[in-house]
Amino acid sequence: MVRVSSIGTSVHTICTLVRNSRDYTPLVNVEPPWDVAIIGGGPAGLAAAYTAAEAGARTIVLERATHPRYKTCGGGLIGTSLAIAESHIQVPGRDTINAITFTRDGRQTFTRRARQRPLLTMVRRDDFDNAWYESAVAAGATVRQNAQVRSLTQTDDAVTVTLADGTEVLASTVIGADGSAGITSRHVGVTFDQQDLGLEVEIAATDQDRRQWRGRVLLDWGPYPGSYGWVFPKDDELTVGVIMTKGHGAETKQYLQDFVARLGLADRKVVRDSGHLTRCRRPDSPLRHGRVIVAGDAAGLLEPWTREGISFALRSGTRAGTAAATGDLAGYERTITEELVPEMTAGRRMLAAYSRRPLLVHAAMATPVGWRAFQMFCRGEIAMADVIRRPVIRAAVNLLG
Repeated sequence: MVRVSSIGTSVHTICTLVRNSRDYTPLVNVEPPWDVAIIGGGPAGLAAAYTAAEAGARTIVLERATHPRYKTCGGGLIGTSLAIAESHIQVPGRDTINAITFTRDGRQTFTRRARQRPLLTMVRRDDFDNAWYESAVAAGATVRQNAQVRSLTQTDDAVTVTLADGTEVLASTVIGADGSAGITSRHVGVTFDQQDLGLEVEIAATDQDRRQWRGRVLLDWGPYPGSYGWVFPKDDELTVGVIMTKGHGAETKQYLQDFVARLGLADRKVVRDSGHLTRCRRPDSPLRHGRVIVAGDAAGLLEPWTREGISFALRSGTRAGTAAATGDLAGYERTITEELVPEMTAGRRMLAAYSRRPLLVHAAMATPVGWRAFQMFCRGEIAMADVIRRPVIRAAVNLLG
């Protein structure tokens, strides 16, 4: 374990100089400096907090809500996410998936089953995030809830985070994990080249629903380019959602309405009804501005085709926590560029191919090669960049441009 002893030296020096100034007036709302301040208490922020605190950095998380809190999310953990999570928390799984039913806009239905290890683990985000919250606190991080960030200012040596109540939090490094519409994303100057609207309903599952869907998800290749829908079972609830390119709100709502009706779920009690925007960063978008770095959704890090973001949040958050604890912020940029950007590039190619020929993708899942690659991706055995290197898949993607 790396112990940090000097991260906050420059911050303490600043405070000392200010106190020795003859114009100094004590500010009751200014706190002692922190080594690392993290804005946002989701998977990216809490993974960063755990990692930084474990490395010995004085770490604080500023979360605008209170855990446990609901978050719109499919909640399917692929193997990459599960491997990271299991080494830090007791994963609060609601179901384990061994089968996937594929449809093309409700037609051409077939189901494939995994013969060995499970494909996915289903979680509710309030459970999942709360488990990370408890783990980060146990590692030594301080988590301040109901802490709304109003502004960021920085010098060469420190960042001042001003909260809505006027409190100022001073830190050597700030990690932004407050989402793509958050203050840190704007501060760093993150730009996006793909924005999608996801709509989702949490439905109370009947006993029959639970028997029908236990251990199985449904993926529906949607009627609009790049769109798809899903059914994720979570014990006494079903998460049903659709996603497509932003700017087609009416079509997205209609797709969800038709999807739910077609599944025979229109008469079920809706526990929650929500929507969210997912945003993918431009390849040249920054990950850092001075002493502020961004991770997860705040950095626009997610897989463009499936819009899977939890694994990107956990990986980038962990890397950000290490970088902040050691002071190697440029190293964080290099690591993300080397590890995650190639996966996003591959995802963009897959999305382009799928948008042009969804039936080809649907048919591929029925073939041994396509199904094997999909299983390996779900289990975290290969990344999206590895998937499209497979000869048959690469030829198909290249054929579709």
